[in-house]
Amino acid sequence: MGSRGAALLTRHRHNLGLLGRFGVVGVSGVAVNLVTLVLLRRTGPHFDDAVVGLGTTDFNLRWYHVYSTVAFLVANLWNFQLNRTWTFRSSGRARWWSEYWPFLVVGLGGQVIGLALLTLLMHPHSPVGLPRDVFDDSSGLRNRLYWSQLLVIALVTPLSFVLNKLWTFAAVRTGHEALADPLREDEVLVGDERR
Repeated sequence: MGSRGAALLTRHRHNLGLLGRFGVVGVSGVAVNLVTLVLLRRTGPHFDDAVVGLGTTDFNLRWYHVYSTVAFLVANLWNFQLNRTWTFRSSGRARWWSEYWPFLVVGLGGQVIGLALLTLLMHPHSPVGLPRDVFDDSSGLRNRLYWSQLLVIALVTPLSFVLNKLWTFAAVRTGHEALADPLREDEVLVGDERR
């Protein structure tokens, strides 16, 4: 194998290592997400109840949307801190808030996609809705909300990894702290072109 092939292998080995650590953090984040979801479900209104109607449509904002979003916010903070200190090891290179807000923005984008998927999985008339005769909410293992949330997390995680690697933690990868702030990204890129 030539030097170019060896360089590719080294680069991908590093990325696979990052993906592995990101996955371990993600698994712990899934646990945090589900524990939060279970606590909210047990202490709040029934997850299928409507919170508010959406205008003149037949759609409603339901408690499962609220529970999912709160669980996301708790798990997002958990995941960020672990990714910052362990996966991408950026805690010494960029300010906490300058990395957290892009991580939160990426996560919120994923959450919006996730809420759409969650709605499709939970809605009784959706072609991809989980069957209510199997997921009848009679136990934790047969709870539609828990399984829907797990499926959403599994589908949104790869997108989250790529966007966080390329944007949120770019300052670590490139050595340019300003890349952690998307408002200053153009300054850094223009400065690199001048060199």
